[in-house]
Amino acid sequence: MERATAGDTGMPIHVRVPPRTLLVLCGPAGSGKSTFATKRFGPTIIVSSDHCRELICDDASNQQVNRDTFDLFYYIISKRLYLGRFTVADSTALYPEARRRLREIARRYGFLACLLIFDISQETCAQRNELRQRKVEAKVLPYHAALLQQTLRDVPNEGWDQIHVLGERDMDTIIQIQT
Repeated sequence: MERATAGDTGMPIHVRVPPRTLLVLCGPAGSGKSTFATKRFGPTIIVSSDHCRELICDDASNQQVNRDTFDLFYYIISKRLYLGRFTVADSTALYPEARRRLREIARRYGFLACLLIFDISQETCAQRNELRQRKVEAKVLPYHAALLQQTLRDVPNEGWDQIHVLGERDMDTIIQIQT
């Protein structure tokens, strides 16, 4: 597992991935995953669970439609990989089963499975959550923080091709798709 860090250099980090990669974003609500993705990739490359939830019921915060949301999320990712398209999976991916399913989809289509973990403090996530239009309930944040710590312990043994961990100072990381 590579902890991508700018250290004291202040220079952006480069994460290099081949074009046949499923890039899985993983981190708590408010960690900056969606903002990070939208600054680097076009909207068709990013498959967002929040966007899938909105497509289903017009409300990105409605947790009652999670099953349908993730059916659609995995379906779209599968179709993109089937067509050989580099894809970014934007969800919390804090549960082992969700990560396993994404790895399996990547393998099914001969794609590299790359995990990009947002190791962002609960305090920062809470501050960002307050600034969001669509806030998650405050009680979710400590739960996500605990899941993140478990994820950091578990993922080295899960079979990812690449794992990169970004801290709060690493939001300028550059994702370079190798040709």
